[in-house]
Amino acid sequence: MSDSTSAVPTLGAKLAAEGFGTFLLVFGGVGTALFASNLYTEPAPNAAVYSAVALAFGLTVVVGAYAFGPISGGHFNPAVTLGAAAAGRIGWKDVLPYIVAQVVGGAVASTLLFLIGQFGPEGWLTGAQNAGFASNGFDELSPGGFGLGSAIIAEVILTAIFLFVILGTTHSKRGTPLAGLAIGLTLTLIHLISIPVDNTSVNPARSIAAAIYGGVGPLSQLWVFLVFPIVGALIAGYAYKALFDSTKQA
Repeated sequence: MSDSTSAVPTLGAKLAAEGFGTFLLVFGGVGTALFASNLYTEPAPNAAVYSAVALAFGLTVVVGAYAFGPISGGHFNPAVTLGAAAAGRIGWKDVLPYIVAQVVGGAVASTLLFLIGQFGPEGWLTGAQNAGFASNGFDELSPGGFGLGSAIIAEVILTAIFLFVILGTTHSKRGTPLAGLAIGLTLTLIHLISIPVDNTSVNPARSIAAAIYGGVGPLSQLWVFLVFPIVGALIAGYAYKALFDSTKQA
């Protein structure tokens, strides 16, 4: 006789899925940013490099969503977890464990990227770290020289857009089996828009993972990429619930 409760993943399974999924996102996305060109650090990297990095982040989300989404929801991002909680998709009690798993998964990924660099060409790792290790940044740390205001606006708006797509495509009644693909393509688009602005965060776990090895500059600016993706996600979560999940009597 089957046990219906056995179909529900345990919290441990969900946290493992979030950790592995965030690991995949950081290892694939940040790894591409580091290795796709000469450090991804040359002045004004060409459009082909931007496209490769944007696609790498999108592909990692597509793969992660289908591999781990059925277990944990496939957030891989503290901002997504907070936005989902604001929209009523997950319980607030699960938010902190999810975020811890995501941050740990991302940090493990960037640490392994750092270790790969240890065995790279002479001077490669030093150059990568001096250039910020593909961290997010503004002013002198922005790929295009954009300032703090630009980074704030981009992170709030683009994270909110990301959450609206996630909440819409994964809705219990209006969702689509192609949600993972739609979400991954949205993240690709977000990176194409904002890599030149601040190297695209929309994900505090990704920002933390890179900044750990990026040096004093990225660490000093990290607060922007913790606060404002979360602001955008919470706005979108509460707004989606109010605008699109309200019902009326037939």
